[in-house]
Amino acid sequence: MGMTLTQKILAHHAGLDTVVAGQLINAKLDIVLGNDITTPVAVNEFKKAGFEKVFDKDKVAIVLDHFVPNKDIKAAEQSKTCREFACSHCVSHFYDVGKMGIEHALLPEQGVVTAGDCIIGADSHTCTYGALGAFSTGVGSTDMAAGMATSMAWFKVPSAIKFNLTGKLPSNCSGKDVILTIIGKIGVDGALYKSMEFTGDGVKNLSMDDRLCICNMAIEAGAKNGIFPVDEVTKEYMKDRCERKPVIFEADEDAEYEKEIDIDLSKIVPVVACPHLPENTHPANELGSIKIDQVVIGSCTNGRMEDMETAYKILNGKKVADGVRCIIIPGTMQILRECVERGWYTAFIDAGAIVSTPTCGPCLGGYMGILAAGEKCIATTNRNFVGRMGHVESEVYLASPHTATASALTGYITEYKEA
Repeated sequence: MGMTLTQKILAHHAGLDTVVAGQLINAKLDIVLGNDITTPVAVNEFKKAGFEKVFDKDKVAIVLDHFVPNKDIKAAEQSKTCREFACSHCVSHFYDVGKMGIEHALLPEQGVVTAGDCIIGADSHTCTYGALGAFSTGVGSTDMAAGMATSMAWFKVPSAIKFNLTGKLPSNCSGKDVILTIIGKIGVDGALYKSMEFTGDGVKNLSMDDRLCICNMAIEAGAKNGIFPVDEVTKEYMKDRCERKPVIFEADEDAEYEKEIDIDLSKIVPVVACPHLPENTHPANELGSIKIDQVVIGSCTNGRMEDMETAYKILNGKKVADGVRCIIIPGTMQILRECVERGWYTAFIDAGAIVSTPTCGPCLGGYMGILAAGEKCIATTNRNFVGRMGHVESEVYLASPHTATASALTGYITEYKEA
């Protein structure tokens, strides 16, 4: 029996000819990632275990993004721990204020991750990098500590679900609508510890930003990872960007999948995940009576350049509705700079929005947009659990940049329709 794309990558990194679903393997890592919340815990475990150095200073990445610039004393102490560790071990990929970005937008942009990699990160949305044809998954801080010291990690080889994509998305939809539709279809545990493998003729019609968004939310279906094949779109994105030579794997024709699900992209409609689970999806045009207090456009899911462009095109020359707080968070400093150079930053301000430095911020209820009791927010973020963005009696609605930005102009959940 052949192997899936994920299984091919894991077999290679385990030094094995073949692997099968359920098999326990010890695989060599290309990148070990942590952020300002998870790295301090990993540093404590690293020291407790008696480790003295990282396995490769060029293959450890530490990104300060959740509470940076620091929001309080605790956040400052956590960042200080990260800085001291990165300095003492000469970590090459250390990103602090002025250089940082939201980790899962930053690492692909900077070429730190590439096709064929085996990556762990002490953050659940590490599955983002499957968009590049890599195996990447979230782990705990203890696993991060072990990975930094030994270059290895244990995995149970996941079984896979194959998603056959056909067609092309409507102009008012994006990758966010695709993944929300899928999660609405299979549920938040529909791919539990499985690999979500996206393939088919429709893949070529998805941009890299679409693919990064889709893989980012694989974890919201319970998946171990999400992954796309490497095609011309991927190769063009990686060209002159990645610091290591990409290694391209392909699934075998006789690879075994638990199930196959067909998705016609042309039939996707703008959808919104209502409180309090990402699977609680409904067409945006059925939710027009829901009044909102806040809009957040950003996060590791939707803070990339195409997302900023969508917000600009919808907001430019218009005004955010009275009583609505519209918060725009570019994913990296490079994206922020490009918004400035293109004049989008000014257009956002003129529309009545605010623009933040890159940060996870409100996505996890950190800062830069906490909700009070009874308040409702439509956001391009990835989770809408109880209390996720603030008070336990607040509500978060997940949507694409198109839908979130259109809603900012009306004050109600609104499906975007081009004029």
